[in-house]
Amino acid sequence: MWKPNATVAAVIERDGKFLLVEERILGEKRLNQPAGHVEHGESILAAAVRETLEETAHHFVPTSLVGVYQWSPPQQPELTYLRFAFAGDVTGVEPARALDDGIEAAVWLSRDEIVARAGEHRSPLLLACIDDYLAGKRYPLELLRDFDRSPEAA
Repeated sequence: MWKPNATVAAVIERDGKFLLVEERILGEKRLNQPAGHVEHGESILAAAVRETLEETAHHFVPTSLVGVYQWSPPQQPELTYLRFAFAGDVTGVEPARALDDGIEAAVWLSRDEIVARAGEHRSPLLLACIDDYLAGKRYPLELLRDFDRSPEAA
C-alpha cells in the first residue's frame, strides 16, 4: 500500500527576509524552510513548532496555514511528500541551542537572495511556499482537526 510522507514547514518572514536552514544532504549544501516529518503521536501543528526549534533554535507559533503541497522527487518517483506549510511568528531564540544533525546554520534571506541560490534549493516547495505566502495565501488553523487528541490537548 502506498503511503505519503506527512511533513511540515515554517514560513517565517521578518523585515522582508525569511528564516531558512542551510543543511548538508549527501555532501551538498541545500536551502530549505525549517521542515521535517510529523512523528507518530504528534499533531501537525506540534511538528511544525518542534522542527523549527530543532533546526533553527527559534520558537515558532503558527498563525495560519499557507498551503498543502504534494511532491515526488524526480529521482524517487515512488516517494511522495505531503507538506503542510505554516506562517507564524518567532517568539524567541535560544542562541546556544545545538541544531539538528546536518543543519549547518539558520539564515535570514530575502526572496531575491533565495532565488539567486536556486541551485541549492532542496525542492521546488521552498520557493512555492514563499511565493504563496507573499501572495497573501493564509488559511485558518481551524482547517486542521486532530481527532487523536482531546480539545484540551489540541
